Amino acid sequence: MTYAEQLLHGKKAVLFDMDGTLVDSMWIWRRIDIEFLGRRGLTMPDTLQTAIEGMSFSETAHYFKETFHLPESEEEIKAVWNEMAREKYRTEVLLKPGAKEFLQMLKGRGFLTAICTSNSRELIDMAVKARGIDDEIDYVVTACEVNAGKPAPDIYLHAAKELSAEASECVVFEDIPAGLLAGKRAGMTVCAVEDEYSAYCMEEKRRLADFVIRDFRELLP
Repeated sequence: MTYAEQLLHGKKAVLFDMDGTLVDSMWIWRRIDIEFLGRRGLTMPDTLQTAIEGMSFSETAHYFKETFHLPESEEEIKAVWNEMAREKYRTEVLLKPGAKEFLQMLKGRGFLTAICTSNSRELIDMAVKARGIDDEIDYVVTACEVNAGKPAPDIYLHAAKELSAEASECVVFEDIPAGLLAGKRAGMTVCAVEDEYSAYCMEEKRRLADFVIRDFRELLP
């Protein structure tokens, strides 16, 4: 049995995080955070990325407002982030190696697929369309649309329900520990995807995951 066959054995639905998992985009958010805070005379703390890991877009806006004492509303903060990231997601955010081919393979074999992301609906819809994977994705949900962001299991339980799949029938692909924890707490099989951004916590990712891949080419026939 191949690694892909082991991972997908007995599964019905394959659930993907987006940023750092399906697409190479985490570098963009570091730049945006630095620029966003810099415009306001603030320096990005070294601990910021760890602090907001797994938070929904709305939770992150709340964290920024409270932590940095920003005058803007949370909705205004999110609007600024969308504006700063919009063109980058349309033209610069690329799929991870083998991701599209893996998605096509899944659809060809009758698996259901979903994107379960902490990012904004606007940016994810744009990235899905720009990268031409509309036909390969059955459902998209953002953490803003459920009760709590990762590492809470809400987003993955919601996607499974929408796809009429039991937790045991789902496999989750994630690039950060908070996402892997969310999948585990949902009772699902989890696969860690390597990403340069989260290389510092690879040991923790390996500890949490049932499977680990460098990229999706490892799962192609």
